[in-house]
Amino acid sequence: MKKIFMILSMLCLSISAQSHDEGHGPKLADTGKYGGLVSAVILKQDAKLGGSATLVHKAELVRSSDSTVRLYIYDSRMKPLKATDFALKAQASLASKTKGKWTSTSFELDFKDGFFIGKMPKPISKPYNIDVVLNQKDKELLTAFDNLD
Repeated sequence: MKKIFMILSMLCLSISAQSHDEGHGPKLADTGKYGGLVSAVILKQDAKLGGSATLVHKAELVRSSDSTVRLYIYDSRMKPLKATDFALKAQASLASKTKGKWTSTSFELDFKDGFFIGKMPKPISKPYNIDVVLNQKDKELLTAFDNLD
């Protein structure tokens, strides 16, 4: 009986561990050049594809204790991209869950000194997510950073 209970418990735990969707874009194992988190940049229209979305670029999110957020954009080999292709503003959204309900607050990131920078609002709860939408020529791109604390 104990074996059956253990097997069922392990099966339930393994299912719940896999229950989160794969985020937006392929899973990456890169480390950030500035100590931040690295995430895939995909076409915004492909967000529903999850881990199957095609990688367009990579992004690194660096957060400071004063709520400053920096977003660095790289190619697939983690080489910084030139800013000339990007709009000078990006739209970010901080989402957190309180009492079972998601709340989202928008904030702006400005392109300055080779990266996007802005102040994020204080999260209502932890963990929280930050999604950033940016434009590169005629493409609308999305990068998402989930389960931040």
